[in-house]
Amino acid sequence: MYLADRSAPAPEGAKTAPDRGPVRAPAVASTVLALGAVSMITDISSEMVTAVLPLYLIAGLGLSPLGFGALDGVYNGVSALVQLTGGHLADRVRNHKLIAGIGYGLSALCKPLLLFAHSLGPISVVLTLERTGKGLRTAPRDALISLSTPPELQGRAFGVHRAMDTTGALLGPLAAFLILSLTVDGYDAVFGVSACVAVLGVVVLMLFVPSGGDPGPTPPAASVKAASVKAASAKATAATARDVDRPAPVRLRDALGLLRLPRLRNLAICAVLLGLTTVSDAFVYLLLQRRTGIGDQWFPLMPLGTAAVFLLLAVPAGALADRIGRRTVFLTGHALLLAGYALLLWAPAWPALPFLVLALHGMFYAATDGVLPAAVAATVPGELRATGMALVGTGQALARFGCSLAFGAAWTLWGTGPALAAAAAGLLCCAAVAGFVLRPSAPQDTG
Repeated sequence: MYLADRSAPAPEGAKTAPDRGPVRAPAVASTVLALGAVSMITDISSEMVTAVLPLYLIAGLGLSPLGFGALDGVYNGVSALVQLTGGHLADRVRNHKLIAGIGYGLSALCKPLLLFAHSLGPISVVLTLERTGKGLRTAPRDALISLSTPPELQGRAFGVHRAMDTTGALLGPLAAFLILSLTVDGYDAVFGVSACVAVLGVVVLMLFVPSGGDPGPTPPAASVKAASVKAASAKATAATARDVDRPAPVRLRDALGLLRLPRLRNLAICAVLLGLTTVSDAFVYLLLQRRTGIGDQWFPLMPLGTAAVFLLLAVPAGALADRIGRRTVFLTGHALLLAGYALLLWAPAWPALPFLVLALHGMFYAATDGVLPAAVAATVPGELRATGMALVGTGQALARFGCSLAFGAAWTLWGTGPALAAAAAGLLCCAAVAGFVLRPSAPQDTG
């Protein structure tokens, strides 16, 4: 992938070479590429498990849709709650790589434990620990990406990272499908190979990702309300290089004060509202299987359709968001998800239906997954970047936890059609509210 930005003007303070003019910085920092490689490897491991888990639990262990909805909600809810801890710790100790490494390591440690968990109770414990690791690493990782990237290229940087991450999401289900096809004890083989791949991801993180990044300037949207943040005030008084190297410690009060930033608060509210009506991927694939009659042997390949579209469009969507506004791209993504729900509800049983639904699902992720943290980064001081991202990410994940519980209950009580119709109606209403809340407050606001 060619990542040099030939069209961007040389940034202020750019180094110059004799008789050659400004030396252009790469459009995507090496830290972003290294973290993308870590995420790609880790996602291969995680998606191998995720691809077979719904079928394993429902068809293999006989779990009901309500029970699976509860487990899926806990699976994501634990990660959400731990995100706050991971984000605050990373900002407090000033070492985002350390906290991210602990998270990646914990997730890797849990993979081999699945080999010994053959009932719902032990599996729930292992998955909870694995999600704890994911929660610890998410905000510090995204903060490292943001702090190593100029503000005007945030969308592209997150798009590149998500594209690399999604490459793992493509390869993981494919590997699971091949293992299930070629081995006798298919599920145990999937879990064992997944554990080995996860360890490789931790090794790459330790060797190739730097320990920290430049906090960068305080975003204009945050500077008005960030008086309570010590590091921001230090910048306002032209701190010396030594002061920057030894910033004041981040307190919990400073972290909670981020919610006083109007733009960040609005983003958090909209992320929660939209998360409450976003049906989990596992349920989307189960619904698509029942709607189209796809065989069980093909189920692990369904995430490949979503991942392939996500991979192709993540970088263009991020770059487009940098140009035309993140609000527009973010809301368009949810409109595409709503179109996917409509196809599942009312489209005839065309042969192309699975491809259309999975394409819309992937377009939804391409337009939202990297765009939201890029928007958050534009509102949060660098010294509290991980905490700010954790606040929004936690709210969104907790909302999706509630959606999994509610959707599983609605499926059990009403059936698939009414449950999905209710989710679609809720998504339409919440998207309208988000469009109003996130409207630009000034002509220069990019959303």
